[in-house]
Amino acid sequence: MHTNPDVIVVGARAAGASTAMLLARRGHRVALLDRAEFPSDTISTHQIARSGVVQLARWGLLDAVLASGAPALRSVTFTAAGMSITRPIKDKAGVDLLVAPRRYVLDSLLVDAAREAGADVRTGVRVTEVIREDDRVCGVRGPDLELRAPLVIGADGLGSTIARAVGAETIEQRAANGAGVYAYYGGIPWDGIELIASAGALAGVFPTHHGEACVWVCMPADDFRRLRRHHPSREAALEAALLHHAPELSARLLAGHRRSPATGMSRLPNYIRRAHGPGWALVGDAGYHRDPVTGHGISDAFRDAELLADAVDAGGSDEDLAAYQRRRDAALREVFEITCALADYPPVPEFVALQKRLSVALDVEAEALGTTTH
Repeated sequence: MHTNPDVIVVGARAAGASTAMLLARRGHRVALLDRAEFPSDTISTHQIARSGVVQLARWGLLDAVLASGAPALRSVTFTAAGMSITRPIKDKAGVDLLVAPRRYVLDSLLVDAAREAGADVRTGVRVTEVIREDDRVCGVRGPDLELRAPLVIGADGLGSTIARAVGAETIEQRAANGAGVYAYYGGIPWDGIELIASAGALAGVFPTHHGEACVWVCMPADDFRRLRRHHPSREAALEAALLHHAPELSARLLAGHRRSPATGMSRLPNYIRRAHGPGWALVGDAGYHRDPVTGHGISDAFRDAELLADAVDAGGSDEDLAAYQRRRDAALREVFEITCALADYPPVPEFVALQKRLSVALDVEAEALGTTTH
């Protein structure tokens, strides 16, 4: 175990485990901490955009994801105004498929990869505060933990303890008006990813492990609240939303079975936080969060993990971390703007135009990440 690590990473899911793995592979002594034990699940619809799949392939982990039973998704069907278009996933940046692995599988694979790279992985550990010397963060403390390092990285998600402890400033915040609800369905053949746009909602299907698919609806939070008031359960509200916004999909689901409770997310924020300070940095949802309507959270986490690992590997000075934030802020901008516009649920023609713009932005991002040398 690293009693004197170079870096402490708090949070061991997509952002934190990736950051720890990349740093450990480059020879840094890393302690990776999480209050959870793995494998364990977390709220997520877990489809990985092309850019994230490109990174998994470069990191040598895509084969393990596919070997876990996550199906290779080779087509996307987009439906709007009663018309459907199915397109194959063409080879770009060396990737001709998408994946939507369950988080208890993906996060465990990433944690294992960090451990195999040499990171000191400690799970079931709760961090409650940072340790400071003068004005610099120099470690973390919890009920059964005190650990020091020159750099503490907060990768502990939306309610980040590290972001709160260091007083990370929110430098940009948009309205938090969206909601999403999903459940897993089985007993039905799934051909690929499906996206269904209607007035005031986007529904979708992400095939995943065990022949199941994550079936979801995103819509304005006020609309979902009204639905929830008129139905006895979140499951009933989901099925009512599908019946209204995606009736053909709703009819197909009758041939299968819902295999999980419905999980909901409402008014998730759209914010960008300051990502660094004296002795600390933030990555993933701790530093940047957006509405789930674009399904880009895991890919954001992977991209920013690599940007942060590059900055630490360059020396990890305050100037290096400031450069990380500049690169992160430039990289996230286009998808952030599209996400906020989509989360307003404009009329269907405008929504479709935004989706086309998103598709182009994701391809550009994937090409850029595909040429990264690390």
